[in-house]
Amino acid sequence: MRAEIVSVGTELLLGQIVNTNAQFLSRGLAELGIDVYYQTVVGDNMDRLIETIKLARTRADLLVFTGGLGPTMDDLTRDAVAAYLGRGMHIHEPTMRKISDMFAGRGAAMIESNRKQAMLVEGATPLRNSTGLAVGNALSAEGTHYLLMPGPPREMKPMFEEDASAWLKGLIGAADTLHSVMLRFAGIGESALEDLLIDLVREQTDPTLAPYAKEGEVAVRVSTKASSAEEASRKMESTLAEIRRRTDRFLYAEEDIALETAVVRLLLARHATLALAESCTGGMAAEMVTSVPGSSEAFLGGVVSYTNAVKQGLLGVPAALLEGDGAPGAVSAETAAAMAEGARAALDADFGVSVTGVAGPAASEGKPVGLVYVGLAERGKPARTEKLQLSGDREGIRLRASKRALYRLWLALTGRE
Repeated sequence: MRAEIVSVGTELLLGQIVNTNAQFLSRGLAELGIDVYYQTVVGDNMDRLIETIKLARTRADLLVFTGGLGPTMDDLTRDAVAAYLGRGMHIHEPTMRKISDMFAGRGAAMIESNRKQAMLVEGATPLRNSTGLAVGNALSAEGTHYLLMPGPPREMKPMFEEDASAWLKGLIGAADTLHSVMLRFAGIGESALEDLLIDLVREQTDPTLAPYAKEGEVAVRVSTKASSAEEASRKMESTLAEIRRRTDRFLYAEEDIALETAVVRLLLARHATLALAESCTGGMAAEMVTSVPGSSEAFLGGVVSYTNAVKQGLLGVPAALLEGDGAPGAVSAETAAAMAEGARAALDADFGVSVTGVAGPAASEGKPVGLVYVGLAERGKPARTEKLQLSGDREGIRLRASKRALYRLWLALTGRE
């Protein structure tokens, strides 16, 4: 079955609200084995709504609407579907009682326009609204299926999960559903990863591979349709094994988690502790780590050593490295190593990680924007460093530098250095 999601509301076109409904529904429909080929946004206009229905019917078996079921004059979705199908509408009495009871409970007279929220298109199955008032509509006509749900996500999501999904399952019967594994990679860019997997991408049939670029990371979704999780696992097994073989140095998770989550899990599993020393990232790496629940068991603390005085005073970076003739400067491998070891020693941590560089917008110490050094210190081992030349704006450089620092720690924790 092919679906088109139609999001109704002029506020969406004006950018006044973000269309999170389409994302939620795309995932939910995919899990049911329903392919979403198109997403459409249309304003609160009867003629354009009907034109949208006409076009969507030519390319989809299922039209899923969100929005336009409220009580005001510009809530037109039911009216447009009814008009297009040449059907009437009637009151759904249980919903009407719910609306009346709500106004009575407030001691207020019901506004007549609220009756619209209880309207059903002729022949439609009502869909319960457990968090709001507008009843949903589910109906089929001339080989096309229509699903009408409210726009507010707090109403639409429960309606989809509680009633709409069951109605759709009744339509599709025992069709295979979509099963996916999300692979997460760090330390490699999207194009470089695709190059490693290019033959798998070109020759894919079933399972399929879909890459996604993220800031400082890359993801690949491996998917197949199957009647059970066990069957899906068997179908994806050889593809996943080949990807693991080729990308062992970069593949940090086979679930949809961020790199910092994987790092914290490894620290906790090893009962290891971490200290951070950050300059150009300004505490961003620490924020990533502390966003992970349970990180307090592993992360001891960090120093945002933005000035040379702090690098020298709190981290013990030798003055000779920072200033004077022949000094490598604050942005150097030598300083990154000293910062990492200084943080590790000061907090008596098992690992110390540092970042120092030029995030921009201007050069510093005669060094270009994007030049970054990452330092890694481990108890009982000499500190090591990595030089990076990053591109992008200030925030992008800070983010990618923070991710790279965590990636270097991941390599050490997994023995891949």
